[in-house]
Formats: sequence, structure tokens, C-alpha cells
Amino acid sequence: MGKLVDIQACARHIEGLQQADGAIPWIEAGIWDAWNHGEAVMGLAIAGKRDATFKALDCLAERQEADGGWTGDLGASVPLDDTNKRLAPANPEQARDTNFTGYAAVTVLRSLLALEALSELPRYWPMVKSAMGFILAHQTRHGDVVWCGRQEDEALCGIDSLRAGNASLYKALECAILMGRLQGENITDWIEARRRIGDVLRENDARFDRTGTDRRRYAMDWYYPVLAGVIRGDAARARLYARWTDFVEAGLGCRCVSDQPWVTAAETAELALACLAAGKPDQARSLIENLSPLRAKQGGYWMGWQFEESIVWPYERPSWTSGALILAADALDGLSPGSDLLIRNWVSEAPAKAGGEALPAFLSG
Repeated sequence: MGKLVDIQACARHIEGLQQADGAIPWIEAGIWDAWNHGEAVMGLAIAGKRDATFKALDCLAERQEADGGWTGDLGASVPLDDTNKRLAPANPEQARDTNFTGYAAVTVLRSLLALEALSELPRYWPMVKSAMGFILAHQTRHGDVVWCGRQEDEALCGIDSLRAGNASLYKALECAILMGRLQGENITDWIEARRRIGDVLRENDARFDRTGTDRRRYAMDWYYPVLAGVIRGDAARARLYARWTDFVEAGLGCRCVSDQPWVTAAETAELALACLAAGKPDQARSLIENLSPLRAKQGGYWMGWQFEESIVWPYERPSWTSGALILAADALDGLSPGSDLLIRNWVSEAPAKAGGEALPAFLSG
């Protein structure tokens, strides 16, 4: 079968999309947000694209706003063109997504580890620290973090919180905590914020989707608590098993939405990471192998496959899809330093002890 994922081909595709200022949009036509930019950046770093990685990290820092957040395009709001095949991002809606902001911590740590460049952490630490401030400012008294930045006088109780977004923030805070320890910073508040997110995800599911939208039909709400390490061990395996047949189309991959005949490469790659986090490497490898038909000859992967019509749909190769495939292949085969950062827990939820926890080997050198 050859390589599980052609990492260099994926990275070249991402590089080809990178703009002069370092920004990495979804596609040639545009769409930019901090989360998907970060996914692509980590792919570049794992592939050893040092200059492109630092250019992209610098762009992220330059685009950060005064309160620590980022304004990004809402890709889900972008319509398809008249052929129903290509995204048409003329004037996308925008939002200040908390999950997208928090992901900067994952982006920085994973990228610097892959490039063996932790000496550059002070260069990006102010960005990470400011992003975490934005996150904590949007955490409710129940522990969940609302999905978007509030207006000046807006109450947090009027904004929805999302399971997948909070699970991703759990991992983001973990990465920030690790970097904070390296920097010798007091990160007690971050440890507590992460613990509270874990508690609400495991014990108070009613906090999510309070506006009446049932998002449990979305694959990300199913596997992200496992991928991020909120749910672990036997409980993680039980969660994946419980809805496996709802989301996984045998031989093809993971549906984005349980009631739609559409598997997507990025969700399948993330589910593979969740399987690794749950101790199921064979399932993880099989998922990635099943995506081989979505490899694009031009480089990267097609976004998805509509299996009732047997067509690639939409006809796009997003940068973040390539990033997700690189991350999955890296975690499966240990291809770069820090390859297990996303699939293991590195910070305890227990109250901080005097002296703190020992740093992981990949950080302590």
C-alpha cells in the first residue's frame, strides 16, 4: 500500500496555500481562522518545514487581538457555488471562537516540539498567555466555556457552550500548563480551569447545547472527549464503541454527521487519534488506511466522500485536512518529537502540589 500518509505531499499542499504574511487559509479562495490555521501549521512542523512554520506562528501572533482572542471566518457559514461542488467564500460570517483561540497553545507546543525548537518558546509565550486569559474570561460558574467571545455587556449565560469545543480547550489548557511550567509561571488558575472543564464534560452534560440544538449527531461531540483525554481508559473505549456504527461507515471512514451519507477525511483522522488515546491502535490505522481513495494526486486530501452518490464532495482540499492527516500519521508511527502529545494526558487534574508535577521527558530534556 505504500506510505500510510504522504506527509511531504500534504505539507507541500499546505505551503502552496500559505500567503505572503504567513496566513494559511482553508482553500485557495480563502476562509481563515486560528484553529484551522493551527492545524495546518502543526502539519508543516512535523514535515520539517521550519521557515514556513515560524512564518505561520508569527502571523498568528500578529493577528491576535488586544484581549487575547482572534476574529475568524465561520467556515460552516460559507455556501457552495452554483455547481454545488466548490466553496464560495465571498463574505463569510465571522466570530471570535473561544476554542479557536485556545488552540494556539496546542499549535505552539506541538510545532516547537516537532522542530526541536523549545528555545523559541519565549517568542510565543505572550501570545499563549494572552489567549488563556481570553479563555478564562469566558468560563461560566459551572465550568463550561461559552463558544464565542461576548459583547461588552453580554452575559455568559446567554451564550451556548459546545462539547467538542470544551474538550478541545481541555487539551489546549494542558499544553498551556506544560509551557507555563517551562516558563516558571504561576499557572494555578489554568490548572483549576482545566479541572472544571473536565468535571462539567463528565458530570453535567446538560450544560451543553442549551439553546435547543442537539449536536450529538455531530461526530466531534462523540469522539472529542476521548481524543482530548477528558474520558479515559475503559470509559473511553465504551464511549467510542457505543456509537461506532452511527458514525463509522465500514471501509470508508467517519461521517461528519450521523444522519448524512458523507465521510470526511479530517473527522476520520481525528477519530483515529481518539482511538489511539483510547488504546485502540489497530482501529486507528484501519481508519487512516481507508482514506487512501481520498488522496489527491495534486497533494493533500479531498475534504470528503458522498457515498450515496459516489463522488468527492465538496471538490476542495482544505489545508487543515492535510494537517489532520499528518498529525494522525505522526501519532500512529512516532515520526517526530512529541508525536504522542495529543493522545496522552500530561497534566493531572488533582490540586497542584508544592513543587508541581514532573515535566514529561520530551520537555525536561
